[in-house]
Amino acid sequence: MQVLPLPFERLVRMLAKMPGLGPRSAQRMALELLTKPDMLAELVRVMADAGTQIKQCADCGNLGVTERCHICCDDRRTGAVLCVVEGVDDVWALERSGVFKGKYYILGGVVSALAGVTPEMVGIPRLVARVRELGTEEVILALGASVDGQTTGHIITERLQTLDGVMVSSLAKGMPVGAEVDYLDEGTLRLALEGRRRVLGS
Repeated sequence: MQVLPLPFERLVRMLAKMPGLGPRSAQRMALELLTKPDMLAELVRVMADAGTQIKQCADCGNLGVTERCHICCDDRRTGAVLCVVEGVDDVWALERSGVFKGKYYILGGVVSALAGVTPEMVGIPRLVARVRELGTEEVILALGASVDGQTTGHIITERLQTLDGVMVSSLAKGMPVGAEVDYLDEGTLRLALEGRRRVLGS
């Protein structure tokens, strides 16, 4: 016997796919939305607007409402220092620290042999081209301290060895083992950025 209406079950299953939401939380959220039609209608409208208006920056992969994000368009930001991160949420976390004044490159993931994710799939060749294009002098690896994050950092370092005059550094103190960048507070990120260590270059 079917206890819940099928459309409701579909809604719960879709919501449960969101990070941080399990089946029970998704069911409570779905019930809340369906008992408040005005809120549901507004959510549908806002999600539709986000889907049509938000674009991925052609230069760095950040989100914005134009072809190039506000950071890449800002003439006060230097391309001499490029910070490489895994996801958009990492950019937001680093921006909250108020320390970094360079530009970003968002991989959109990390290399993983187990998951079959290759360097090409996370845009590492495009990163090397971006470093050339900007005339970048320092690349900061702001990747998570996981095995895949560290592997990705090593691959990037190896690829950048072909470029002259490029120093590669990574976040240092303040970055706990196993931590992800987007979960760190502003003070920890400030220490990690200021205490970065050189991986390649002079």
